[in-house]
Formats: sequence, structure tokens, C-alpha cells
Amino acid sequence: MLTAVDFPTLLPAAETVAPASSNSTAGLFAYETIQLTDAVLAKLTRLNLPDASLFAFSNISAPANAQKRHRIGSGSCKTSPGNQNWPAKAIWDLFNVLLGDALIETVPFASPCYSDFSNADPAKCANITRNWSNDSYIHIEDPTSINSVLFQGSTCLPPSLNVGETNCTVGGYPAYSVAISTVAQIQLAINIARNLDLRLVIKNTGHDFGAKSTGYGALSIWTHKLKDIEFFQNYSQDGYNGPALKLGAGVQAFEAYEAARDNGVTVVGGEGRTVGIAGGYVAGGGHSPLSSLYGMAADQVLSVEVVTADGRFVTASATSNPDLFWALRGGGGSTYGVVTSVVFKAFPKIPVATMTFTFATSSNVSDHTFWAGVRAFFDGFIAYTDAGNYEYFRIANQGNGNYLFDMGPWFAPNMTQSQLQDLVTPLLSQLSALGITTQPVYNEYADFYDAWWASFPLEAWGSNSVRQASRLFPRSSWRNTTALNATFDAIRSVVEDGGYVIAFNIAAAPKTGYPDNAVNPAWRETVLHCIVATLWDSATMSQAQIKAASDKLTFDWMKRWRDVSPGAGAYMSEADYIEPNFQQAFFGSVSYERLYKLKQRYDPTGLFYAQNAVGSEDWKMSETILGNLPSQNSKLCRV
Repeated sequence: MLTAVDFPTLLPAAETVAPASSNSTAGLFAYETIQLTDAVLAKLTRLNLPDASLFAFSNISAPANAQKRHRIGSGSCKTSPGNQNWPAKAIWDLFNVLLGDALIETVPFASPCYSDFSNADPAKCANITRNWSNDSYIHIEDPTSINSVLFQGSTCLPPSLNVGETNCTVGGYPAYSVAISTVAQIQLAINIARNLDLRLVIKNTGHDFGAKSTGYGALSIWTHKLKDIEFFQNYSQDGYNGPALKLGAGVQAFEAYEAARDNGVTVVGGEGRTVGIAGGYVAGGGHSPLSSLYGMAADQVLSVEVVTADGRFVTASATSNPDLFWALRGGGGSTYGVVTSVVFKAFPKIPVATMTFTFATSSNVSDHTFWAGVRAFFDGFIAYTDAGNYEYFRIANQGNGNYLFDMGPWFAPNMTQSQLQDLVTPLLSQLSALGITTQPVYNEYADFYDAWWASFPLEAWGSNSVRQASRLFPRSSWRNTTALNATFDAIRSVVEDGGYVIAFNIAAAPKTGYPDNAVNPAWRETVLHCIVATLWDSATMSQAQIKAASDKLTFDWMKRWRDVSPGAGAYMSEADYIEPNFQQAFFGSVSYERLYKLKQRYDPTGLFYAQNAVGSEDWKMSETILGNLPSQNSKLCRV
């Protein structure tokens, strides 16, 4: 094994640039000043290393051997283990030396439950099993563990969650990960992946419904350690003047919110505690408990530091690479580059009022009455979002004609408890008139952070027995009774058919306006983001039954929702894995045409790929799960 001792003159394979050498007025974080440059690459070339050209930028003339190597790797499929072009161990060792010992060969998170990796440990297995579904923190600290294990291939889960499996394999997890601590490491990873035609994935937290941060034989860029945060009381850029936060790519929602609280401001971020902020969340648009008041998270971005597919480190803002800046705000993750930091607008500290309540069918509440109560709530959606509110609710079919409605929470930013009570009193009176008893619990908070922390617990993680899909229902469906009846009946019918609904009464077109960016235009018309899940029992159901449940989600339940909302869309980060016509549904047809052209400009070789990302129609997986779900545990091939 090669180490730094073998090549003392190679290190560091980076140089430090001036912290202010950025087109963002925030300057650079310390880790962003450590970069791969032309001078560093020239140094490697002077050492006559036979594989130095593998780390070259795409616009640098490479020696003939590197050109030949690239041609071999540009076949129908990405280079993967077992291919003749797969890097030899000496190349991986050299790569690790240049990275400063940051390369991690994948050992699946649940491997202590098996003997395949010589690390079997019953105590560790018991802890992993006990916390697998309810503690996303433990997965996020692992370089390759992800939420969407079904699409990864379920190749290494705790045995109790994968009945019948006796072995653990890397499967659809990346072959290697780079634990990123500098921009130079990202550049080295991008360059070797591009020059060898390796599959490249990006992971911060792995908190994603669509398995965008995993892939068979891939090299993964793991940004989780980029945790720097800087607050600016008076930030000025491109016409904005006010408070701002610069967040490293590894910063999660709870960390961003803590920083905002500590500095007396509020920032727009996700509902989930462990969601990463600067990467796929913003790239997907990023809905928030504050969206009805301030818009999407992508609307708050003032500048982005990013490494593009050519390996270069650039700033994207309204005045620097503006087309890239437009695309990075809503145009999808794993598409245009690897983000290292983002500068966000901040807002004043605000109070928040919340309310929770439930109601269900019972001896006194028939299913007809139950649905009348839910409809009474639906009737007020436009009024509630116009007031800046955000309601997070669930509707569950409990079997035998019994249903449960759970409001948890009704979130009212910049409102007092008294103001929230005034807003909801008509609804609660309607429920009471129907004979539905509610016992609402109100709380009032002086700051967003305290309200958010008390209202949103950790979410479930890592099940291979569930699939989700979603739809963005527009305001137009609420403007006449006929349209609303059709929308409500479509949602009701899916719950009655066994679907579990998690939904958000939310709008993303604030009265103060929103910038021109790549956020799905459907968001600007939305008052309901509705997710439906189908679940199955892998221990008792056959593969045919599981496939039927999976297919029903896409081709029956979601068809009902699409039929009553023609031309609307879906939130790409919480959507159907095989959404038909994803280009229109996730991006809007007009925006997609522009995004696709930018993809060809910034990433002509298709280095960056993710399921349902811009340009993903140019690729396919070599295998499927349940007959029609592209398996991340298979080769990625050009169409």
C-alpha cells in the first residue's frame, strides 16, 4: 500500500489561495481556500508520475495515455468493478495519498450483523438494529448509509429488517468515499472520476427519498464534515442589504437554526432536523415551515461556491455565472456541481404559535362525519397560507372503516397564540357542529427555533417496505366547488384504498415576491403538498404482492391525483421514484428545456447523475427492482 511516506514531495496536493478570492462578498471559508490548481498539477507532472494525468482538469491537454484511458472508459456503461478500466489498487493508493488519507473503502453500516466483512459484533449489531429506523443521526455519521435502502437493493440491512438474507454486500453503495475537508479533495475526486468515466455520487446526509447519493461502483464525495458557519449582520450583495448566514455544505437544519437563534435572526430551512441545507435540499427548491411567509429555501440564496464538472472552483451569484446560479437554485441535486457553501438571507427573529389536535372515527363519529371534518379543514387552505401558516398533518386508514386525522403541528410563524386561535376558531366550530370533539393544544414561542424543535421530532429512516409519491395541488383547485370536490375525492379515495397520507398546507409565493430561479413553477401555485405512502410486510407478502402494491402507488393512486391536477407537478425530493414525465412534473417544461441545455454546457460528459435529475433520461440502470424500479445496485449505462 502506498502512503505519504512513499511520495513526500507530493504533499500537499493543493495550495492555499487568498480567503477573499471569490466573487461572493462573503469570501471563502478556510477549507475553500485549499484548492487544486494548475500549478499543483504541473508539480505532479514534473514528478513523472505515470497516472498524474488522471487528476487533470478537463480543459488541460492530457498526455496520450490519459486520452486513451478516457476513450476506453467511455463505452456504453460507467466504469465499474470488474471492468478492465477499473483503477488498480496502486491508483487508489495514489489517489488516497493526494487526498491526504481521506479515501474510505466502503464497509456497509449494518455489516457488524454479518460475517462478510470480518467485523461481526453482536453488541454493535443490536445497537444498529435498535436505532436503525428512529435515529437518523447514526446513519448520517456513516459515509455511505442512506435513507432509500429499497432502491439501493437492500443489500445490507439488519437481519430482522431483511428476512431471509444471510449475507451483507456493498451492493448499490459506492465502492469508495472521500471524506471531504477541502475543496482540493473535491476537485481531485471530480477529475479522476471524469477522466476514468467512473460513476460519481454526492452525499451529505443521505436524507433523500430517491437514492440520489448512492450507486453501484461509484466514487462518493461525502461533504458531511463541512460544518463552517459565519454570520453577517450587514451583508451586501447584488442589491441585497441585510443579515445573512454563510453555511458549509455539511450544515444540517438543526445547526443552521441554532446559528440563526444565537445571532437573533431566522433562516428558511427544512422541517426535518437532520436534513442537509446547502446541497440537495436547496438544489431541489427546499420547502419549509416558513415557506408560506418567505418562500422556498432556494429563494433565499445570495451566492453559491461550487466545483463544476471540469474540476474548477467557481462562485455562482446574480453577477457571477448567473446562469449556473439560476440552475443551482431549484434545478436539482447531483446535476451541475458539488456545492461547498451557500450564503442565505436571514430574517428578523419572529414569534411562532402552534396547535396540535386529532380526531378519528368512533361510535359517535361515522366515516362520513370524519371525512366531512377533513373537508372542513381543506376548505380553508388558501386563507391559512395567505396568513403565512403551514399545517403538517396525516390521514391514516386504520382498517375496518376507521380513520385517524392527526394535526401535528399547525405552525403559525409571526403569530401569537391569540391570533392563531382567532384564525382557527371557525374551523373548530365547524368540527364541533359535526359532532367531532377536538382538544387543541396551543403553544406560543418567542423564537422560531424553539417552536421548530418542539414541533418536529426525528423522522423514520431506512425502510425497504415502503414507497412514497407526492403531488403539488394548485390554488386553482380551490377556486370552485367542482374542482375542490374532485381534488378532495381523489385524496380521500386513496386513503380509503389503504394509502397513508402525510401532507402540508403550504404556499411558496409570498406577497413580497420571489426571485427568478429554477424552482419548479408548480410550487408558485401550490396550496397542498401531499405525500402518499404504500407499505408492505416483507415477511408475509410475496414478491408478486409487493410488486402489486408498488405498482398501485404509481399507476393507480398517483394517476387519480394527476388526473385532477393537470399541468401541476410534484416536489422532486419527496416524489415517486418512477414519476411519469418527471421533466414536467419536477421542473416544468419550459424550465426543463433551459436546464437541459445548461446541463450539456456545464457537464457535457454526464459526470453528475441522479435518478430523475436533469439529463438522467440519457442514462439507464442495467437492472430493476420489482420489475420497473431502476436498481442502484446495477451498472449505469448510456441510452
